[in-house]
Amino acid sequence: MNDITSQLMPHLMLAPIALPMLTAAMMLLMREEQQRLKLGINILSTLLGLVIAAALLAWTDQAGAPVTMGVYLPGNWPAPFGISLALDRLSAMMLVLTSIVALASIVFAAARWHRAGVHYHPLFQFQLMGLAGAFLTADLFNLFVFFEITLVASYGLLLHGSGRARIQSGLHYIAINLAASSLFLVGVSMLYGITGTLNMADLAAAIPQVEASDRGLLHAAAAILAMAFLIKAAMWPLNFWLVPAYSAATAPVGALFAMMTKLGVYTVLRLWTLLFSSQAGESALFGSAWLIGGGMLTMVFGAIGMLGSQRLSNLAGYAAILSSGSLLAAAGFGQNLLTAGLLYYLPSSTLAIAALFLLSDLIDRWRNAGARTAPYEDDEAPFLNAELVPTAGLNLDEDEEVLIGRVIPAAAAFLGLAFMVCTLVIAGLPPMSGFVGKLAMLNAVLNPLGIGTSAGYQPGFWGWALLALMIGTGLIASIALIRVGMRHFWASHDRNTPQLRVAEGLPIAVLLLCCLLMTVQAGPVMRYMQHAADALHSPNTYIRAVLTQRPVPNPAPSTAQEAP
Repeated sequence: MNDITSQLMPHLMLAPIALPMLTAAMMLLMREEQQRLKLGINILSTLLGLVIAAALLAWTDQAGAPVTMGVYLPGNWPAPFGISLALDRLSAMMLVLTSIVALASIVFAAARWHRAGVHYHPLFQFQLMGLAGAFLTADLFNLFVFFEITLVASYGLLLHGSGRARIQSGLHYIAINLAASSLFLVGVSMLYGITGTLNMADLAAAIPQVEASDRGLLHAAAAILAMAFLIKAAMWPLNFWLVPAYSAATAPVGALFAMMTKLGVYTVLRLWTLLFSSQAGESALFGSAWLIGGGMLTMVFGAIGMLGSQRLSNLAGYAAILSSGSLLAAAGFGQNLLTAGLLYYLPSSTLAIAALFLLSDLIDRWRNAGARTAPYEDDEAPFLNAELVPTAGLNLDEDEEVLIGRVIPAAAAFLGLAFMVCTLVIAGLPPMSGFVGKLAMLNAVLNPLGIGTSAGYQPGFWGWALLALMIGTGLIASIALIRVGMRHFWASHDRNTPQLRVAEGLPIAVLLLCCLLMTVQAGPVMRYMQHAADALHSPNTYIRAVLTQRPVPNPAPSTAQEAP
């Protein structure tokens, strides 16, 4: 497989962008009544995108090499004068994660939601195009372009299904993202005025050479640019828009939006480690304290929000904020081992949050379809005695049917087990991948040089604060999720059997099986993430690969042969 991928490189790097663009363009030419055909094309294109992303990921990890970089020059102009695309382990991992979540989302939408409005499928593909482009681009201008493509598509997807709540939340969402885009443009313009370039590798090379008199202006430009990214990454207090918007969206759109927040985290992680690495001279690690402090406050906000949430979709939104805060706080330390742990935690939490958005739709539909539900404040169990064991002759309900030992419908059992797995992953409880990711981050805080080589090291205030918050917010998240789970699965009865289609259950199962696979293959996955983290904190390889990529020479002109 790697041999075929190598033969297609570097042109294969363009496929994650070109494939959804061409698919969306083709579907725009089709009539709106051709929903089934559009659905089939959408699923096929997304599946093909997943195969391509997996091939690119395997190529970046070929032979276990510490660093494997791919650079593509679409205009055949060398950097920094032309457009550049760059592929490494981190961008390949984000492409695979996006494709998995997108495929689960569109299969789930196939059951009912894709028919709730117009142009769902083209907007879906444009969203994938924007996400893939943002992960692959190597210059700030095209990062802005792909961000805008993603946002414009998300505006239409958020309003899909209409309704007052979606329109109200959609208007707030559009307003805050337009403000973020304006900050993006201001920050990019200032950086260009100071350094004369927008290529990310060239910026990283230019920042250490900035004059001392311009250093304050450089930091101001970086702070304005970071503000735009942190709004998208849902850092407190810039995240007030997220829960109303994500919970108002349809379930498959909410699942796909879980990737939008991680796009902000990815951009912060990519640019901060590239532009303000330890090799950035006087600007080395600029803003690290703000990332750590803001991330920790975001963790607290997300945990409190989960504890106060009653709706499952709101719970999933606050879980996304909690996950984002954990990632931002860990990224601010600038440590290789800690970055590897957060990279492992990133896909795990994203998959579980996407599954929770999908589950919320099924559970809410099941709950509202019941004839009646038991009141939450009624804690009596008349069929149990003082020792909490069944009393003879009282193991019956109002209809004289057995309570204890009653067979649970398969659909209800699936929903309950899926919710339990989501709880384990989001709260970071063993044995699921969320626990492995959090344990790796905690171990890195206590042993930043590795186990056995960090004797005498003290984590300091920020280290102990991160350790306490990860444990504390995990406990709060588990309490919130368990409480909601008890209300939905244990405290109610006399409901009809939930109606669960294969197209709705299969995507949830696949997302959670991916979390399980990450747990079973924790060793190889963590090694991959460690290589990705090492490359992030050694930006010279990225800079050299982008700036030294030479255009393909023009073919030599053929000389006409004179006839004898």
